[in-house]
Amino acid sequence: MATIFTKIINNEIPCYKIAETEDCFAFLDINPNSIGHTLCIPKKEEDYVFDLDSKSYENLLNFSKTIAIAIKKAIPCDRVAMSVIGLEVPHAHVHLIPINIMNDMRFEEKEHLTNDEFVDLAKEISRNFI
Repeated sequence: MATIFTKIINNEIPCYKIAETEDCFAFLDINPNSIGHTLCIPKKEEDYVFDLDSKSYENLLNFSKTIAIAIKKAIPCDRVAMSVIGLEVPHAHVHLIPINIMNDMRFEEKEHLTNDEFVDLAKEISRNFI
């Protein structure tokens, strides 16, 4: 059975898409730690990030770096942090989270955005994707 992320890639479930390449896909987290919280995933469905083959792993990290640079240009923050947890969805993924303090990385307090805010944010970050 396809994961929710595979369904997002296949346009079966809507998302706030940032960018995609042949191998990877980035979209806004709909339950973000901070404004701009983005998920980067490989299109190849693999449960655990460290089970990805070397090429897929490198593609995901390089793609995530490019997305992080785009986020940093679009969102005022000190850093764009990266977290790889992988317990929520059985599909390898990287969280990119704009942060100003360490507590911004906690997965407890969440931002609440409207649909229009998500759409505008996705467009702003996408404009900076190279």
